[in-house]
Amino acid sequence: MSAFAIRAPRVAGRDLKGWLVAPALLCIVALFIYPFAYGLALSFQPLNGGSAWANYIQFFTDATLWPTLFVTLKLAVPATLINVVASVPVAFALRRKSRYQKLVTTLLVIPVTLGTVLIADGMLTYFGPNGWFSQAVGATHLYSEEVRLTHNYWGVLISLVVSGFPFAFLLILSYVTGIDPTLARAAATLGAGPWEQFRRIYLPLLVPGLTMAACLSFVQAFSVFPSAVLLGVPAGATRVISIAAYEAAFESYDYGLASTIAIMMGFIQLLIVAAMLTARRAFYSGPVSGGKG
Repeated sequence: MSAFAIRAPRVAGRDLKGWLVAPALLCIVALFIYPFAYGLALSFQPLNGGSAWANYIQFFTDATLWPTLFVTLKLAVPATLINVVASVPVAFALRRKSRYQKLVTTLLVIPVTLGTVLIADGMLTYFGPNGWFSQAVGATHLYSEEVRLTHNYWGVLISLVVSGFPFAFLLILSYVTGIDPTLARAAATLGAGPWEQFRRIYLPLLVPGLTMAACLSFVQAFSVFPSAVLLGVPAGATRVISIAAYEAAFESYDYGLASTIAIMMGFIQLLIVAAMLTARRAFYSGPVSGGKG
């Protein structure tokens, strides 16, 4: 009986693990692998027939398609850099638990809950030509021309920063608060100043968190669609790759070309994320975090 009592939980645990693995694998196949395989196969089926590579040839030769990659990168890369770089000093200032930390984190949840559409709508109201910001700048007479922060590149970029900063900040804050503060105090006793403490202690331990925050922020910014339509110029300066995919699928009804654009979109994201992860390994190799205990 004692042997059975000891072994029974192990057998039950193994059975439970087996029951959980199968549904998890099924969900991965159904939600990720099958849609990707279906879209990849669809991209090799041109609407008008011809070569299997016709959609890819069209993407790289059509002057209305391939430039959308660079337009999207011009928005996603600066937004990612601003969100990650701006999050670091704010996270350091709020790394100790206090009422200010709770207040700031609570306020930053608001843009997350609103979503990109409501953020864009608010920017149209407050940052538009007749919004309070333009009127305030005009009242100061510091800038004689009309201030335009909507329906251009800057409106989309500001929207990406507003919607992406909370994610980057909360992720980096979790990494910063996980670093043992005694490490910095020990360095201070050896004569290290604040900058040396950050460069030699905090920064190496923050590299994994900064990399993950940059990856998530980039993927989120690269897939921009509502902001580019509502706050940008969807037929001009902010015609991002997601708009091209939408037009191909729901205006031209060319689902093969739309799948090709989506595949190229995912490939570029994968390439950039892989480059950032590779750069992280080259910059620092060691523990993924500095725990407090």
